Amino acid sequence: MALDQLKAFLVLMQDDPALKQTVLASSTADDVAKIAAARGYEFSGDELLRFSGQKVGRVTVSKQETPGEYN
Repeated sequence: MALDQLKAFLVLMQDDPALKQTVLASSTADDVAKIAAARGYEFSGDELLRFSGQKVGRVTVSKQETPGEYN
């Protein structure tokens, strides 16, 4: 079910410029999940990261590499 919630949030995001800017300004996938939760969508940051590279509508999820990040 979380995948459906994630996809629905991405569809919402593509039509809401303010939400899109808020998401793009987020530091982590967990931050994005918190933004979504505040709007009634439930998925985790890990689920969002696993969705990286996939596209829903006009939104493509991509993980941003942070300098100094340890893998």
